[in-house]
Amino acid sequence: MKKRKIKGITDRNAVNSRLLRRPIQRCFPLFLLPTLAAFCIGFVYPFLQGLYLSFCNFLTTRDATWVGLANYVKAFSDPSFLRAFWFTSLFALVSIVVINLFAFVLAYALTQKIKGSNLFRTVFFMPNLIGGIVLGYIWSTIFDAILQNYGKQLATDATLGFWGLVILVAWQQIGYMMIIYIAGLQAVPEELNEAAKIDGAGRWQTLWHVTIPNVMPSITICLFLTLTNSFKLFDQNLALTGGAPIRTLADGSQLKLTEMLALNIKSTFDINQNWHGVAQAKAVVFFVLVAVLALSQLYFTRKKEVQQ
Repeated sequence: MKKRKIKGITDRNAVNSRLLRRPIQRCFPLFLLPTLAAFCIGFVYPFLQGLYLSFCNFLTTRDATWVGLANYVKAFSDPSFLRAFWFTSLFALVSIVVINLFAFVLAYALTQKIKGSNLFRTVFFMPNLIGGIVLGYIWSTIFDAILQNYGKQLATDATLGFWGLVILVAWQQIGYMMIIYIAGLQAVPEELNEAAKIDGAGRWQTLWHVTIPNVMPSITICLFLTLTNSFKLFDQNLALTGGAPIRTLADGSQLKLTEMLALNIKSTFDINQNWHGVAQAKAVVFFVLVAVLALSQLYFTRKKEVQQ
């Protein structure tokens, strides 16, 4: 009787499963096609159009004239683009370390059963809800009020502008990454920590050899987000420094010392209509750069993830 009951339940579940899957299998185009169409219209077509325009001179998309690789040659010979690349790379490296280090420390502290942990989580997460432009102007006012006591301004010192951007972005994103790390820490099996204690491991040894390896999926996500967000930063850069200070080169061209890649692309597009294609070429290079770095980071960090 027991075997028949189990067999009946199994058969009934199988029937229910087929009954549930048949309508989905028949109607999946109804659910898939609208999303696929929106994706093609909103992403694939504009991307392919932008890729084509990067090889053209144009004022609008209808008057594009093919010029081949001339736009890419101008882009890589533009000193402002190279300056923006190195500035963005340094900013990304520093911000990735600062954001993830502080976010993990806060997450680890708030998972130690301290009083008011939920309140602290909310407070630390709230800056992420504020828009980048608003944050840029707020922190610009704060920095200028502090620096005027020392006779300095954020817009006249590239080093101050760099660290101002790091502080702003870290203040905005640490709380968001902290939430991801908290989820990862809470998913670590408690029996692993107990086994480590039985083996005589201290808190630091448990953290380094047990906790961190099991939190690697969260580390992968946070590194991916901070890497891509750091390279794509635009609104905070525009509002906080606008690329200032400006250095005039020997040929009369101007070099913005705190201008990042996204802002440099926008500035190039604003020069004149002859530079629209160059700006588009920079955008394509920018996309390839971020994609390669992000996929490489995902590949190397996922190899270190522990399968539970």
